[in-house]
Amino acid sequence: MAERRLFILGALLVVASGMFLFWNLRGPTWFILNLRAEKLVTLVVVGASAGAATVVFQTIATNRLLTPGVVGFDALFVFVQTMLVLILGSSAFLDLPAMAKFGVETALLTLFAVGLFGILFRKGAGDIIRMILTGVIIGTLLRALAGFAQRLLDPSEFAVLQQATIASFNVIDDELIGIVSISLFVAFGLCLGIARKLDVVAFGRDKARTLGLGYDRFILIALSIVSLMVAVSTALVGPVVFLGLIAASLAHAWLKDHRHLVLIPGAALIGAVILVVGQTTFERVFAFQSSLAIVVEFVGGLLFLILVLRRPS
Repeated sequence: MAERRLFILGALLVVASGMFLFWNLRGPTWFILNLRAEKLVTLVVVGASAGAATVVFQTIATNRLLTPGVVGFDALFVFVQTMLVLILGSSAFLDLPAMAKFGVETALLTLFAVGLFGILFRKGAGDIIRMILTGVIIGTLLRALAGFAQRLLDPSEFAVLQQATIASFNVIDDELIGIVSISLFVAFGLCLGIARKLDVVAFGRDKARTLGLGYDRFILIALSIVSLMVAVSTALVGPVVFLGLIAASLAHAWLKDHRHLVLIPGAALIGAVILVVGQTTFERVFAFQSSLAIVVEFVGGLLFLILVLRRPS
């Protein structure tokens, strides 16, 4: 049954991708198809990585209300962009080589998460809650520092910064698509490779260790994979904190299966479908009059509130 539902999700993604590529196709066909294909790849890999990473993170944290963004990825991303504009100026910031800027941002985001995980896990994997609270506190601190730095910018520099910190799928540098796709494809494969061990992790630390799993080491490896996926996606398009929560929640509700070999690809497919369908709607129907990232965050925030309020005390 779950496999059949996965097939339905795959078929839905194929249909949505076809609509994105060929709906209202006019003018120089091959040129437009090439541009749309590059954007489609970005939408699929970012949506898939958000869904897969969130399923893994929720299993490790034993909490379906959480997303990887809770450790402050979005706050660090905004802080890095703010400091670059403040130090370099808006003109030099816009002239930065795309690959170098992407590499620096990805490295900082990944090191931030892995460093946080490593410090907190020195005393064992029971520090999940402390990790989450520490991430929230660090995120608040980074937002405060970024807010202070933004007050030092002139209006034109602030406008450039605002554009850089809002997640956008409209303009993607084609130099980055290849390396991002390969990186996220490898990370997704690693997620599938540890799926059976995640089934064991879902039983809890004590039972997992009883079943022979090297729990602490495995948790750190899994969180490192999650960190890489979220860092690459965030550095490419900007922070979309609640996309993974929506995809993971829908995957659990639709698939009704505890196996991570089903849940991970299911959440990945749902995340990709959400972005492809959403971007198709905004481009073809609303003509870029709305921001997909803002709508996703709004819907995800509502879903988060609903899940919190429905959770038994």
